[in-house]
Amino acid sequence: MQAIHPETPNDRKVALVVGAGGVIGRNLIDYLLTLPDWDVIGVSRRGGESRDRLRHVAADLLDPADSREKLGSLSEVTHLFYAAYQDRPTWAELVAPNLAMLKNAVEAVEPAARNLKHVSLMQGYKVYGAHLGPFKTPARETDAPHMPPEFNVDQQNYLEERQKGKAWTWSAIRPSVVSGFALGNPMNLAMVIAVYASISKELGIPLRFPGKPGAYHTLMEMTDAGLLAKATVWAATDERCANQAFNIANGDLFRWNEMWPKIARYFELETAPPLPMPLEVVMADKEELWNRMTEKYGLAGHFYKEVSSWAFGDFVFSWDYDFFADGSKARRFGFHEYVDTEAMFMGIFDEFRRRKVIP
Repeated sequence: MQAIHPETPNDRKVALVVGAGGVIGRNLIDYLLTLPDWDVIGVSRRGGESRDRLRHVAADLLDPADSREKLGSLSEVTHLFYAAYQDRPTWAELVAPNLAMLKNAVEAVEPAARNLKHVSLMQGYKVYGAHLGPFKTPARETDAPHMPPEFNVDQQNYLEERQKGKAWTWSAIRPSVVSGFALGNPMNLAMVIAVYASISKELGIPLRFPGKPGAYHTLMEMTDAGLLAKATVWAATDERCANQAFNIANGDLFRWNEMWPKIARYFELETAPPLPMPLEVVMADKEELWNRMTEKYGLAGHFYKEVSSWAFGDFVFSWDYDFFADGSKARRFGFHEYVDTEAMFMGIFDEFRRRKVIP
């Protein structure tokens, strides 16, 4: 692969993408590689396959020493994009590991990267308390904070303090539910729906919405991973966006009661009235069926656990309250991209089929 040199020319930018294996990080890397003036270093626990203009680094960001060893020599980095996440059983338990990983990444890279220009933080609507219950909609970047703990807020507070007196700036990107192509990701709603629909079809049953009754009728929005990548790079490189937070979503609203039948038609399925059922429970015994489907349809051979995000599906489908934010700030600052959410879903399903992830 082409080397990434420590002395990077002024017209070239080097992105350090932390969380390179997730749906957000992977799509961000793919987008950056379409831009000729960027080189990319991806950071994840397992590393990855390097290619032209991209190399991967395997690092345990929960370990300060390993972070310093693996990232402390990356003097060429100009932009740090942080999209890593560690799951934990409770909201309170999320704070320590997720704050530690950000601190370890920044504090390993910053002393070496003399030309560091920007640190981008990936957040979400948890900042607004969306995960706790009905919250003010549309949520705005200026909304009052809620009772802690909340790791997104702690991460932003850390960056704001760390940035004081420094030449680099920060931005905080707040997407809605993100969907895109990624495997083995615990928060991929498109994968939940695709596998749930494929198994429903194999069993000869209609596609039922499995969430809370009220969730079928509330207003929702989503964020396409490709759109999110564009917005993230825009905010990191437009001087107007320095030290700002931005809500980023597709730009349209929908209700599952309208979207669900369209998804069913894509999979050539009938619908039936919604039936509340925890996917984490009812899909727990479907691994053997999935293995048979893999052989029957000549699928790519992904393990069931790689394509199972049932707990996240249950979480999203439990929102029996409106779930959307005001995206006008990004437009006022100059970002005007949008994605049709129905087209997003169908495009992701097409990609799953093209790669033989689903029949």
